[in-house]
Amino acid sequence: MERYDKWLLFVAVILTGFGALMIYSSTSVITPELARKGATEFSYFKRHIFTIFIGFIFLLGAYLLKPSFIKKYSLPLLIISLVLLVLVFMPGIGVSSGGAKRWIRLWPSTFQPSELVKLAMVIFLARYMSMPEFRTDSFASFIKPVLIMVVFQIAIIKQPDFGAAMSLTFLTLAMLFLSGVKLRYIGFLAVPAIPVIIKLAMEPYRFRRIISFLNPSADPQGSGFQLIQSFIALGSGGLTGVGLGGSKQKLSYLPEAHTDFIFSIIGEEFGLIGTLLVIALFLILFIKGIAIANRMKDRFNYYLAIGLSLMISLQALVNFAVATGMVPTKGLPLPFVSYGGSSLLVNMAAVGMLLRLSKAEATEPEENNRDQIVRRMAKRKIEAGKRRPVYMQKALSDRFANSLLHLSK
Repeated sequence: MERYDKWLLFVAVILTGFGALMIYSSTSVITPELARKGATEFSYFKRHIFTIFIGFIFLLGAYLLKPSFIKKYSLPLLIISLVLLVLVFMPGIGVSSGGAKRWIRLWPSTFQPSELVKLAMVIFLARYMSMPEFRTDSFASFIKPVLIMVVFQIAIIKQPDFGAAMSLTFLTLAMLFLSGVKLRYIGFLAVPAIPVIIKLAMEPYRFRRIISFLNPSADPQGSGFQLIQSFIALGSGGLTGVGLGGSKQKLSYLPEAHTDFIFSIIGEEFGLIGTLLVIALFLILFIKGIAIANRMKDRFNYYLAIGLSLMISLQALVNFAVATGMVPTKGLPLPFVSYGGSSLLVNMAAVGMLLRLSKAEATEPEENNRDQIVRRMAKRKIEAGKRRPVYMQKALSDRFANSLLHLSK
């Protein structure tokens, strides 16, 4: 029996453990900002360790799920994620912070439904693109999942969470592109998308972010402050960094140092070498995910492995780009590393699914493929029987029976 991909699990564990270390480093010194939130030296660290514990339960639970089960309940999961998105606007259930409504109250913490939406969309797309009715040369086949994506984007932008909406767009279009849909279909979306993006970008706080991205020094104490402090953190680290716990930017200089900009603190404390090692770990995770996908014979398994790999790696790529000033600032945590329970739980579940897929082909042919395999083997048996002696027919019959017995296990 083929075992799960140990390298994939190893990389996920290393990233998660390193993330816990960096969260302690970035929150162990109680700044005035953290003091206002009632934080102590270990409060963020203890909460994150608890989330890691729950995350490994999610990983194990996802690993135990058969791909056929995941496929069967892809649509209900998508509907549940939409319901949770709507619940953030319900008084008493939704939680507001910083002028945004992105969380629902779940004891003992909160949950961000937009993280679940990405996972649900990946599973739904994997099922949709593996259906016989899906055609890569059909615009109708292409536009249906895009319209579903738009419904979710409307709810996400209302929160507002422009970063999550754009992540969902990149993820959906990337999966459709890799399925082989015509490039002109994706290009066609630019016609209605460009005016919508312009309108959203003209919102005052988004417009300030764009201006600060183009020229942070134009407003160094306002919209450009966070990006400038990120540059200072990365530049201060040099080649080898100032050492674990030695960051100065975490002392109320760099906002969100333990969440969206934790990569900058890594750069300051571990230098260029540390940041390159983190990037290398995510690259290994992505390569392992693609390698798993390439081994899949079942279309659903293939698209699911591709989608899960993209979901993690695209978010990491955007986080790197934000911290280094390559794209406008947006709130996206670094998977496995940043403080943020919702992201960690969803990504741990994604790793669990990838681990199951890494051994799925060798241990459990999908139910929808089993009948096809039986029919194909039966046809070969009949054709062989027409042109071979009786004693060879008997040998083939025994081999065929043994094959069916193996498939049924």
